[in-house]
Amino acid sequence: MKKAEKVLFVDNLTKELQGAKSVVLVNYSGLSVKAQQDLKSRLKEVGGRMLVVKNTLLKRAGETAKIDKDVLADTVLTGQTALILAEGEPMAPLSVLGEFAKEHDTPKFKVGVVEGTFQDSEALAKLSALPGKDELLGQLLGVLMSPSYRLVSTLNGNLQKLVYVLKEVSNHG
Repeated sequence: MKKAEKVLFVDNLTKELQGAKSVVLVNYSGLSVKAQQDLKSRLKEVGGRMLVVKNTLLKRAGETAKIDKDVLADTVLTGQTALILAEGEPMAPLSVLGEFAKEHDTPKFKVGVVEGTFQDSEALAKLSALPGKDELLGQLLGVLMSPSYRLVSTLNGNLQKLVYVLKEVSNHG
């Protein structure tokens, strides 16, 4: 890459970092080209993108975009680093990464920023194991509706008993 191309690349990457809902760095070593393509297509389906970026260029763009300093630490920006950006739902790409990592034992989470909060590799792994937003909302709705269903069921049972008693009284009376 020529110097002018690098400057343009860093400018574009800075804009992408500023607009992203979540930014996650992963170590993708050991991932075949075919597996990388598969991961990229899965991420694209949920509004995420995977970019393989030179660590030095990522550091420059991250500093300009005012990304958390812990993300840009020299200890983090070593080895093969891929950048995962979420443009839509911030958690969706994390779920995809978690599922993909279970299947292939790679990529490994490094660090990230999810909705403005720094996350280390452990926190990212835990977040990736959570169900999706729609599933969580469904579970919450089920929990909220459960007492009403039980109440209706209890009241319905008492009404059925009353109807049975009245029917017996009318048959004998």
